[in-house]
Amino acid sequence: MSRPRARDLGIAIGLLPTGKANAVTDVSDIRVGHCTLNRGSGKLSAGRGPIRTGVTVVLPHGRNLYSRPVKGGYHALNGCGGLIGSLQIDEFGLIDTPIGLTNTMGMAAVGEGLTRYTLEQNGLAGTKTDTIIPVVSECDDSYLNDSRGLHVRPEHVFEAIADAGPRVVEGAVGAGTGMVCYDFKGGIGTSSRVVESAAGDHVVGVIVLSNHGVRHELIVSGVPVGRLLKTPDPGREESGSIVTIIATDAPLDARQLGRLARRAGMGLALTGSCAHNGSGDIMISFSTANVRDRHQTQDVVVTEHLLIDREMDGLFRATVDATAEAVLNSLFCSGTMEGRDGHLAPGLPVDATVELLKEYRALS
Repeated sequence: MSRPRARDLGIAIGLLPTGKANAVTDVSDIRVGHCTLNRGSGKLSAGRGPIRTGVTVVLPHGRNLYSRPVKGGYHALNGCGGLIGSLQIDEFGLIDTPIGLTNTMGMAAVGEGLTRYTLEQNGLAGTKTDTIIPVVSECDDSYLNDSRGLHVRPEHVFEAIADAGPRVVEGAVGAGTGMVCYDFKGGIGTSSRVVESAAGDHVVGVIVLSNHGVRHELIVSGVPVGRLLKTPDPGREESGSIVTIIATDAPLDARQLGRLARRAGMGLALTGSCAHNGSGDIMISFSTANVRDRHQTQDVVVTEHLLIDREMDGLFRATVDATAEAVLNSLFCSGTMEGRDGHLAPGLPVDATVELLKEYRALS
């Protein structure tokens, strides 16, 4: 049974309108896919389960990313986490593979899967053209999952890519299967905003892999829901991390995308996050504008149209609000899950949350 998204219940963050699906795929041509690994129960048997993990992929466009990379940037608000490919993004301002999300110790397998996928598309890669550095990030799902079992394999990347489409499934799916957010069940969440500017309308879309925070910190529409809910503290020691991917069709360069990525931290703060010491708070951003084939052009000077900085305020606001709503969607769309050794991640009590928001007059 599907659970409601935040906006279905009247919880609207900010004043900007959403895109048609209120999802990262409202940015044209973006696709998202999942491979979910969820089986077994009871006591942990390393290598056998219980398994609560998976892979999520974000494809910035449906063509060959290696030959037609997108402009990219990133920001590490707190660096207790991993981002394969970050040095190349920093150096060249490009992302040229799908973006993979998974659990911490599955990063190498997902990196191999993305590399094999890109090799299949590009017969000259590593011989006559550049080698491949995939983009992969992670959160730690070991509270629920048999992380020592290394259950994520390269073939799961291919399954996630085959699943990729414009509809984004949220909650305990793909990389979000074993994630816990504010001590409730977390995972995948998404949201989008439409921004008007002098250069025309642009879309900002956000997708998160939420696995951060502790119960008493959770804020929904300004209401300290985590402190007010009468639910027991699960005693979970882990309090990190979150990966946020920000996409836009606005024509931005890598420097500007870095500025956009940094604003996602403000969206996390709207939901109560303080970026704990052990939390990996990683933001990846990209633009689908100004895409060109890097292997076919002979030009040594390239001219591109870019949005000027003073027109970015709307994009900043959109990033903050869409990030906050994406986190809430990851919570609202995830039901209770039991993992290894009886560890329980309860679903956010939706009815009780709505009653609190009504009491504080925080519903739109």
